[in-house]
Amino acid sequence: MTVHVHIPGADDLSLEHLVLDVNGTLTDRGEPIISALRVIECLRDRLELHVLSADTFGTAEALAASIRAEYRPVDSGQDKLEYIATLGAQQCVAIGNGRNDGPMLYAAGLGIAVIGPEGLHVEALTAADVIALSIDEALELLADARILTATLRP
Repeated sequence: MTVHVHIPGADDLSLEHLVLDVNGTLTDRGEPIISALRVIECLRDRLELHVLSADTFGTAEALAASIRAEYRPVDSGQDKLEYIATLGAQQCVAIGNGRNDGPMLYAAGLGIAVIGPEGLHVEALTAADVIALSIDEALELLADARILTATLRP
């Protein structure tokens, strides 16, 4: 299971894990963004799914179960960073919007910050490789890696 991103003039990416934040990324005030869940289902056969969250609204574990993702409760950005390190950070695509997502976005092979319904923290913005206007757009980048090739080429 892999998403391969060819980057002319730079190292290619070989991504095995999709690591997702919940609040403001996959949900809007705790409610799932249904359109994103549909795209995730299409990516399931290409990436292992992981959900990390401080779970502000108390919905993360059920959401992870609904998409058949590994769930890990976290307290901080350091926890998120340590989790992707155990997976092999360079094989991870991380998607998030919050301050505590910054460390994992920076360390991941590909970090995508989302301007979601709950905003985007500047730390996540500056740590990411790519900015997407929604979780749907972020996931579509993975569904058709040629888009990432165009965005990431030097």
